[in-house]
This record gives sequence, C-alpha cells and structure tokens, in this order.
Amino acid sequence: MGEVEEVTLSPKTPAKSPFGSRFMVTPLASPRMKKAVASMRGYLEEVGHLTKLDPQDAWLPITESRNGNAFYSAFHTLSSGIGIPSLLLPLSFTALGLAWGIICLSLAFIWQLYTLWLLIQLHESESGTRYSRYLRLSMAAFGEKLGKFLALFPIMYLSGGTCVTLIMIGGGTMKIFYEIVCGGTGVVNPLSTIEWYLVFTGSAILVAQLPNLNSIAGISLIGALTAVSYCTLIWVVSISKHRALPAVSYQPPESKPNAAAATVFSVLNALGIITFAFRGHNLVLEIQGTMPSSTKNPSRLPMWNGVKFAYLIIALCLFPLAIAGYWAYGNSIPSNGGMLNALYKFHSHDTSKFVLGLTSMLVVVNSLSSFQIYAMPVFDNLELRFTSCMNKPCPRWLRSGFRIFFGCFAFFIAVALPFLPSLAGLLGGIAVPITLAYPCFMWILIKKPCKNSAIFHWLLGSLGIVLSISIVTGAIWNIATIGIQVHFFKPE
Repeated sequence: MGEVEEVTLSPKTPAKSPFGSRFMVTPLASPRMKKAVASMRGYLEEVGHLTKLDPQDAWLPITESRNGNAFYSAFHTLSSGIGIPSLLLPLSFTALGLAWGIICLSLAFIWQLYTLWLLIQLHESESGTRYSRYLRLSMAAFGEKLGKFLALFPIMYLSGGTCVTLIMIGGGTMKIFYEIVCGGTGVVNPLSTIEWYLVFTGSAILVAQLPNLNSIAGISLIGALTAVSYCTLIWVVSISKHRALPAVSYQPPESKPNAAAATVFSVLNALGIITFAFRGHNLVLEIQGTMPSSTKNPSRLPMWNGVKFAYLIIALCLFPLAIAGYWAYGNSIPSNGGMLNALYKFHSHDTSKFVLGLTSMLVVVNSLSSFQIYAMPVFDNLELRFTSCMNKPCPRWLRSGFRIFFGCFAFFIAVALPFLPSLAGLLGGIAVPITLAYPCFMWILIKKPCKNSAIFHWLLGSLGIVLSISIVTGAIWNIATIGIQVHFFKPE
C-alpha cells in the first residue's frame, strides 16, 4: 500500500494534495462540476471576509434592501445636502462680508467633505461589522452610554426637526403658490396656513408609505433635480432683476451699545447658518448601509463616487446662491426664508407669475422629497423598538401606523412652534459636532492612527467642539438682545 501512495516528483512537477487528486478522478470531476466548483471559489473570494450582518437589519427600512449603488448614493446625498437652509447663506454674508463669507463657506465645505470621507471609511470595520446608522457607530466608538448621550439628540433633531421645518416651508409655499395661481379669482374661503400645513403633511405621509430607503431613490432624484432647479432659478432672477431694486447697502448694521460683543456674536451666528447648510452627515452611514459590500467591491467605493459627484453639484449651487444673493440684496436679505422670501418681497411685481409659480412648485416638491429621506431614520428607530421586543418584522399596517403617527406629530410641532426656523443659528450650532467633530474622534478611537494623524484629528475635532459652543453662545446672545417673535399655535 505504501508503494502505491509513494509518488516521485520531478523538479518541474507541482505537488498536489491527495484530496484534490482523488476528487478529480471521481465522477464528480465532470466539466460541469468543475465549472460549478470554480464559480463557487470565485464567489467566496469575492465575498472575502463575509460581512457580519445583524439579522434584524433585514426587517428595518434602512437596511431592508441592499441593492444600492453610486447613483442612489448621489441622489440621496443631493436630496439631503441641498435644501431650504441653503437659501439662508446670503444672510450669513451680511455679518461676514463678501470676502470672509466666501472664505468661511469654502473652509466649511472642505472640512465637512473631509469628515464625510471619514464616516464613509468607518462604515465597515476590519472585522466585517457594518455600522449602518450614525448612532451605532457613535456607540461603538465612545461606548454605549456616552455614544447615546453625545449623538442621540442631535441626530433626532436633524431628522425630526428638519421634517418639522419642511412642513412649515412646504405648507407655506403651497399657500403662496395657490395665491399666485388663483389670486384674482375671488375665492370666498381660502385655506388657512394651518390647513395648508395639513395638506402638505397628508401628501408627505402618502409618499412615506414606500417601504425602505432604496425604494425612495426615485423620490430623492426628483428632490435633487428640484433643489438644483429652484436654487439656480432664484439666484439667476436675483441677478437679472438687481437693477430694479433701490440702492443696496453692504455695510454692517449700525452698532449699538456693546458693539464689539454684538459684532462677535453676529459673526458666530453667521457661522452657525453656514454649518447648518451642510447638514446630512447623520444620513451618510444609512445611505451606505443600502449597498452590498465585499472584499473586492467594498461599499465605500460606490458611496464615495456618488458623494463626489453630488458635492460637485452642491458646490455649483451653494456658492453662486450665496454670492449672488448677497450681491443682489446686501443687508436687505430677509432673515426669515432668506432668498425665497426675497424673491417674493422684491420681485413679485416685476417677475412673471409663471416664474414665481414654478419656483414655488419646485420648493414644494423638493420639500416633499426631502421629508422622505430625513424621516427614514425616525421610521427605522420606531420599527427597531418593535422588532427588538417582538423578534419579528413589523407588519405592514403597523409600519403605516408609525409613519402616520410621526407625520401627525411633526404637524403638531409645526403648528405649536411656528418660530422654529428663526432658530437656525442656534440649531446649526447644536448640530455642528455631528458634522465636524465626532467623525474625527471616532476615527482616532476606531482606526488608532499614527501619532501625527491622531494629533491632527484631535485638533480638528476639538476645533469643531469649540466652534459648536461658540455658535450656540452667539445664537443665544442674538436671541436675547435682538429677540424673535415667539407665538404659539399661530403660524403666519
């Protein structure tokens, strides 16, 4: 028997495993079976480390479908990255001036794009665990209790608070659109502002019945196209109609007592408006979580490709909007609504109803589309509670019930607190760590980079925290000195 198994190998003969030799001489080694084995081997090599997936993820709306791609990434990022806060950017230039406004806007753009790249790299750990929600990544980096404490409120505000603001903007713009189209028809009982809020909320809830994040990719594409369209339309009209305006002043407002403090806090409030325009970091990991991932094709590659394209478009929208808006209106830019209200206030008499109506309709459609992607983390969190307790997927009727409940709750907040958009600087400051600081700290704690890299990220993250505290302080000072019109249950 020993003589049979002994094989003499020449120097050019490769050694083969006994198992492989015996397998290849069996009937299983037919051409079809060899092809199947090779195909399976290639699949295993492609999957590589076998990404560790939580079975519960298959029941939740964010990770229910994992067939996303770079196009979906671009659509979602554009829809969440351009919106109504962008229309307030010229207002920040009134405190910073044109030169410093462009510098601060550029620095904020580069800074938040870098932290966005950090989050994309952190989405999937070396062990194969995927962090498809910002809160879970925060808990993995800072610990369960500290991670929740640091990230839960800003994330919930950026999701729920943005949806409330969208109801206000969308419902109010619906009312304006109706007045533009049917203003002279002599309607006896026009709808009130609250009723228009209700119309918008009902429409948003209807669209929100789409099951998961991938299923709203088409909605996000519509939101992206409408956002780019109305941003471009507004700044083009502002430039073309500039000569019809009275003399525009670019000088800072007259100083009052405590002039130095007023100037400092106005600048900080302006920085808060700029940082709030770059929201959406709380959705990056969720968007990436909808993509398949393997060793050869990790999810970070299509995600980053989509983000690069999206942010090129975002830059082409935000910078012209901020610069042209400040050049056209100077210090006359309205503090409530920004460029959108400036369009109605200064150009309603010299601009065609078609242009005004088209702009209004684009804003409404964009608000409906943006509502879907910002509400998705809230829907996901509500279903997470159910699936954790019941250990089964959420039935369709209950999923619809959750979404109707959230829409009604957001509508109630919009009616009860109609002054919420006036707090853009304050809320922007609260959201700064999510965008500019936490990704730097999480990179250090998870990736454990070299000393120089760690120092750089510590400094960058610490600067983000200092900036957040300063912006919140400046916003509170402005509210205390200048004041805001606080009126409950009386939307205008």
